[in-house]
Amino acid sequence: MVTYLRAQRRIVLTVASSGVASLLLPNGRTAHSRFRIPIDIDELSVCDIKRGTKLAELLTQTALIIWDEALMTNRQCFEALDRSLRDILSEKDTKALDIPFGGKVVVLGGDPKQILPVIENGSKSQIISASIFRSYLWNHVKRLYLFENMRLQKIDPESTQYKELNSFNNWILSIGNGTIKHESNINDDEADPDCIIVQIPEDLLIHTTGNKIEALVQFTYQDFKTNFQKPEYLKDRAILATTNEIVDEINEYMLNLIPTTEKEYFSADTISQCTDTCNDADILYPVEYLNTLVANNFPTHRLKLKVGVPIMLLRNLNQNIGLCNGTRLIVTNLGDNVIEAMIITGTHTRETAYIPRINLTTRGCRWPFTLCRRQFPIKVCYSMTINKSQGQTLSNVGIYLKKPVFTHGQLYVAMSRVTSKTGLKILIENQDGTCGSITKNIVYKEILEMI
Repeated sequence: MVTYLRAQRRIVLTVASSGVASLLLPNGRTAHSRFRIPIDIDELSVCDIKRGTKLAELLTQTALIIWDEALMTNRQCFEALDRSLRDILSEKDTKALDIPFGGKVVVLGGDPKQILPVIENGSKSQIISASIFRSYLWNHVKRLYLFENMRLQKIDPESTQYKELNSFNNWILSIGNGTIKHESNINDDEADPDCIIVQIPEDLLIHTTGNKIEALVQFTYQDFKTNFQKPEYLKDRAILATTNEIVDEINEYMLNLIPTTEKEYFSADTISQCTDTCNDADILYPVEYLNTLVANNFPTHRLKLKVGVPIMLLRNLNQNIGLCNGTRLIVTNLGDNVIEAMIITGTHTRETAYIPRINLTTRGCRWPFTLCRRQFPIKVCYSMTINKSQGQTLSNVGIYLKKPVFTHGQLYVAMSRVTSKTGLKILIENQDGTCGSITKNIVYKEILEMI
């Protein structure tokens, strides 16, 4: 569709909700970058697009907008774009004020079985309320369903490989739909209807009485010591976990396996003067305390790196050269004030990038002040959270369920990152430290029913 319209010299804007997903689209951008959607958004927000500007003229001439991974975006982002488009397009046609998106055709792509908008410490009702299904725009959406599995198209339907892959894909879909249930679900009448206990097939499990991280690494990163600097080897594999604490533990273990010299980078932490902090803030919150603070999707005070280590960007630096939130790279040189790395994902694979220190600030009201940290916006990524993996496709995936999933679609997303059954292994850790075979799967049936 994109190629067809652009061949006719018509404008198509391709955007995605995450940086990783946007790199998979032709000339893709994140929706926030393309439409200038505010970061702190509310029910009355509009995009920072003024009439008469070049961006407003571009939107006026646009024939089609394609928005991928739309279901993981807060509905207020769509509503902000809707209000802005109605305002811009009504300058030439007053009827646009009464038409969704001012009459522009907007194609929203997404899978309702995947993770919904992330609401920090949000309840189920808050998460569902933030989804586009609760927007006034949903009443104007025409739903189109895709059923064809593209992975099976190039395989002979009569082959054993086709049957195994088809069976594996159907099993993953049943995880996403919440139709697979363990006996404990049937016998427990008071169980949470959104929480389903799932029995994992034995051939997908890792059982060990020793170091669990070591067992996962031996499967996911086979022959690691001879391949640890090869881009093709590193880009196709990762260990997924539910929380950042577990991810950091795995990355620390992997970092110690690399024989190259380690270099440490320390951040400069201050309290932002733009907020209404008290006059005694410097006394109440000394630098030593600020150094210990850890926030979600935020670099740590002490960053340990080695040449050959894969890293992930935590901020959008330059989308035109493929540097956005979620881009994975391999460290090739460690300077004092800049890090040289090679991109291993997206459309700019094997290109060299230089990552500087930047000023980052925390968001939200977790602390009575805003933390300002000057640090490299990266983290080691042998392992990543399940939420961060959304949009990635990998050949070898190890899933470490030391803690069970805690929101809709996480288990489905983790298992659907892999391209084949042979590339997936799951280690479930029970509360007593033993390896188990059953785990939680959370599915909000209300979301699936809305589709």
